[in-house]
Amino acid sequence: MNSSLFHRSLSGRRGLLLGAGLGAILAQVPAWARSGSAQHEHDPFTLGVASGDPQPDNALIWTRLTPPAHWLGQAEAPPLPALTVRWELAHDPAFRHIAASGQTQALPEWGHAVHVQVNGLAPGRHYFYRFMQGDAISPTGRCGTAPAPGSAVPRLRLAFAACQRWEHGHYAAWRSVVQDQPDLVLFLGDYIYEYAQPANAEGLARPQPLRTARTLQDYRDRYALHKSDPLLQAAHAVCNWSVIWDDHEVENDYAADQGVGDPGAFLARRMAAWQAFYENMPLRAGALQRSLQGLQLYRSLRWGSLAQLHLLDGRQYRSLQACRTPGKADSGSVHTDRCPELFDPAHSFLGREQEVWLGRQLQADSHHHPEAARWSVVAQTTLFTARRRPSGHQSTDSWDGYPAARQRLSQQIAEAAPHNSVLLGGDIHQNYVCAVPTLADRPPGAGNPVLASEFCTTSISSRSGTTQDKVDALRAHNPQVLLARCEERGYSLVDITPTTWRTQLRTVTNPLRADSPVTTLAQFAVEDGKAGPVEIGCKPAMDAVRQ
Repeated sequence: MNSSLFHRSLSGRRGLLLGAGLGAILAQVPAWARSGSAQHEHDPFTLGVASGDPQPDNALIWTRLTPPAHWLGQAEAPPLPALTVRWELAHDPAFRHIAASGQTQALPEWGHAVHVQVNGLAPGRHYFYRFMQGDAISPTGRCGTAPAPGSAVPRLRLAFAACQRWEHGHYAAWRSVVQDQPDLVLFLGDYIYEYAQPANAEGLARPQPLRTARTLQDYRDRYALHKSDPLLQAAHAVCNWSVIWDDHEVENDYAADQGVGDPGAFLARRMAAWQAFYENMPLRAGALQRSLQGLQLYRSLRWGSLAQLHLLDGRQYRSLQACRTPGKADSGSVHTDRCPELFDPAHSFLGREQEVWLGRQLQADSHHHPEAARWSVVAQTTLFTARRRPSGHQSTDSWDGYPAARQRLSQQIAEAAPHNSVLLGGDIHQNYVCAVPTLADRPPGAGNPVLASEFCTTSISSRSGTTQDKVDALRAHNPQVLLARCEERGYSLVDITPTTWRTQLRTVTNPLRADSPVTTLAQFAVEDGKAGPVEIGCKPAMDAVRQ
């Protein structure tokens, strides 16, 4: 689509949203997160600001400049040159007490994205930051540094979320996240969707005019669309985000270097998508260590003595889905009797290098290790827990399609024996709460104890594509699944202390409304030293699964 038409469409939608009462919605957002330079003739900060992985001694702050409206889509307009961007980081939102400041270049070859690592900061502190270009001033963001390594920490609040297809729903969930004031947001994949809007689609929350993303500019436009949402911008501004990707940042169900169609065309498309991901996410320059032959996304984050978070990459290194023809879009499900490849021990979800790395990280989480954190958290893209189907069919794109790799990870957790182990996932647009057994593909019980808890969050806005009756039937066949819901959209809110992990499943009442209320569907707790989640108020029913 012509970029100027996209810009006019975006501007018109903003006006429509504001007319529908978005101003009242944003009044619930902290004032400092709404400040900026909208009064200027050209505001280059229309995509907002963000901060990345919290570290004890530094902060990563991000923005991306947008060109003047009259330059968009104009072939005769000069290319936007490199631009000098100033930045400030302060102890207060009024920027009276500056902690650090400087300037950097926003380069056209990187989409005028700015990634600044501010070093020399104190651990366990909050800071405010902003950017300036010319006389324009960005919105203000709030970031934090992680606690000092090994320090006693009483609490960590995090929100985790995934899957925010623009057309399928408004981002009311992000308004609720802002109100929750988390220390950290974990985004577990599908930040954008590469699809064009289906023809004659009904029941959409908000149409979008973009074609299927294939080129670098296509992907840049897609991020600009999503980041135009003021509630998403406010959620980025309120705290640090740690992000990983799934498939829709490139192409549905791709696996490593395998996509649909011509292999050369797919690799060019993947390269464009990966560059756009880096440009638009608050990632450190270290993520580029492979020079865009790949991005280094798997990593570990420490939160004092309380938690160690392991973020995984489930796309870049995985084996092709079992019984899928290379170059074809036929991943989905297979019958276990007709696909022996499904059980190939060489079949890997993470890739061997990442598997080995994760094994080392988990060993450092062992309760025998003197510096081990109280909670060992594996944050990845999809549902880890096995779901056996009476039909004998198995999904090939999820962990169900990689049972040998899943058992290797279960074995790594069992051998490391952390104080407490929790897995987080997304992707399937459903809420799942599970007790993860040692033998991952067998029901928990005598001889197969529970070794971890799992919380898989529903989507921010994307539709589920199934029915509750089907999900209920699946749950009845899998005793390790304690809760399974497909009819809600939202996110999960987690409060972690040395003694308890509590997860709230937060759900949007009406995804077709930007001002929709958000309620708590259910709450589960994990007690220190007791593997497996317990629904708050329903402990006897859940204890039966632990036996």
